[in-house]
Order: sequence, then C-alpha cells, then structure tokens
Amino acid sequence: MPSLPQPRVLSLAPEPTGVSAREVIGLPSRPNLSAREVEVLLAWIRCDSKPAVAASLFLSLGTVNTHMTRIRAKYAAVGRPAPTKASLVARALQDGLIDITEL
Repeated sequence: MPSLPQPRVLSLAPEPTGVSAREVIGLPSRPNLSAREVEVLLAWIRCDSKPAVAASLFLSLGTVNTHMTRIRAKYAAVGRPAPTKASLVARALQDGLIDITEL
C-alpha cells in the first residue's frame, strides 16, 4: 500500500535562514514596532497634524517626530518604505494595525 504524502506545516517561528513564515507564504515582513510607536502611528493617521498628535498623547512635537522617523526607518529596513502619510496608512492597513472602517 503506498504511503500518503505528509502535509506541509508552516512554522511561525523565525527560520534559521532569516526568512520569515510571512515571506514563505508570500506576505511582506512586518517591522517590529513598539506599542508606543503603534500608538503614535495610529494617532497620526487619525489626526490632522503632528502637533495634534502631540497634544492628544501628551508628548512634545519632537518626540512625535522621533517616533515617526523610527517608524519609517523600521518599515524601510524590512523593504517596505513608507515616506508619505498615505503610504503609512497603507502599511497600517496591510499589517492589520487599523481597519478601513476606522479611517
């Protein structure tokens, strides 16, 4: 009796080759954003300006700018540059950080 082929199992653990499971199945890599970076990114998407983000999160404008610079750098580091607000909105949608209904 012939043996049945074994199902292929994808692990979500990091691969030793440096290739993530997301890349194996054709999804782009996600940057490792901190919880505060996600909070600042989402506030910036919802607000009209960085000063409004700073006021809503009780941060200085410089701190908001620093977070945004780091967020953009992290997206660029995984090969998904996001130099504009529109591209950051797209990345947040792609990564499940925000839903289209929240915009």
